[in-house]
Amino acid sequence: MDLEQYKSRLASCALLTMIGLGFAPAGHASDSPYLFGDWNGKRTQLAQKGVRFDFGYGFEVAHNFTGGSRSLTRYTDQWKFGANLDLDKLWGWSGAEFDIYVTDRNGRNLGADANIGNNQLIQEVYGRGQTWHLTMFALKQKFFGGKLEWRFGRLPVGNDIAGFSCQFQNLTFCGAPPGNIVGDYWVNWPTSQWATWLKLNTTDTTYVQLGAYQINPKYIDDIWAQRNGWKLNLPDGTTGTLIPLEFGWTPSFGNLPGSYKIGGWYNNAGGKDLYLNTDREPLALAGGTALERGARYGAYLQMMQQVNGDADSTGTTVFFNITQADRYTSATDRQIAMGFEHKGMFGRERDALGFAVGATHANGRLGNYQRQFNMFNPANPVKVLDGYEYVGELFYNWSPNASIDLRPNLQYIVHPGGTNENRNAFVLGLKTNISF
Repeated sequence: MDLEQYKSRLASCALLTMIGLGFAPAGHASDSPYLFGDWNGKRTQLAQKGVRFDFGYGFEVAHNFTGGSRSLTRYTDQWKFGANLDLDKLWGWSGAEFDIYVTDRNGRNLGADANIGNNQLIQEVYGRGQTWHLTMFALKQKFFGGKLEWRFGRLPVGNDIAGFSCQFQNLTFCGAPPGNIVGDYWVNWPTSQWATWLKLNTTDTTYVQLGAYQINPKYIDDIWAQRNGWKLNLPDGTTGTLIPLEFGWTPSFGNLPGSYKIGGWYNNAGGKDLYLNTDREPLALAGGTALERGARYGAYLQMMQQVNGDADSTGTTVFFNITQADRYTSATDRQIAMGFEHKGMFGRERDALGFAVGATHANGRLGNYQRQFNMFNPANPVKVLDGYEYVGELFYNWSPNASIDLRPNLQYIVHPGGTNENRNAFVLGLKTNISF
């Protein structure tokens, strides 16, 4: 994207913000969650009949003062167009609803363009082809008064399994964590695949959920996505199934909500061993072909709890996530993240302060392969990645009205990619969300 395109996009962002601040209808400027209000009552009328819309735009700007080979400013964005259909209200189909979402991503990746070498995206909204995607096309059905739920269609894994909030701009603290370390087969928003899951609500606050998601390398191929990301068709080349299992508990302590999840996954498509060849000898020393592992797997723990304030409103919420993938096939095999968000800053209910720290581990088995490779290729060595990439992020969320969030942030990345061969990066960012 050239300078003129950047100027055009930034001008568009400024215009959208001005619309929200200065030209939104007076009755909706502070109270409505939608920039364009209730469409003269039509939106409410449609919702009462079973049709709810979800339109939004978000952009993320980032500039690195240190790190990489040069300092740059990069911009990336996403448009979201969605609808939820209550089939009971529309057609009398009890306990059924249908969701459809289409997204469009554009822009550039600071980490790649500035050669920072980071593992986790500095702009989490970047990726998966920078194009149109069919993000969700799925039916949900409830049975036995909601005790059992079933969903089928095109789904991103992290929407329903290991789901986590996305208040921060760095990917370390955004979305379902397994997708952050094994994103070559655990596919989060905006990419979807054919899938199904069953959820049994064992009590009012506990559940168990089991899913099955198609594994097809084409879904994460950027070139394929440019041509087919928005299509409903089933592509050939399916290699297996991702099977996640999750146990959840959603208690309230003193009326303050919490969410606790523990789960694991199994991928029967398998993958290539990072260190051994088919004779189970070191690949870099003996050569040959990488050993094919019959399965890939992992586990996660997520904890989120509001600790003070008013339930689901002002107050402080803390979180802790840890995710571990198998060491045979996963280039990044572990991620730990923790932090907090405090809503209600300076007496402003919608303003918030957030801070988080995290670490993503580059697999030591891959590091061993890289060291041995360098022994035999001294003229063309590769960087040895076998340590932690540490990330810290601080943000302030200013919400001029209920439909706009402006979130400036500071990020500091130590050992990008998990090696001290890459310079630490200090980044200034801005994450913005607008709901129409």
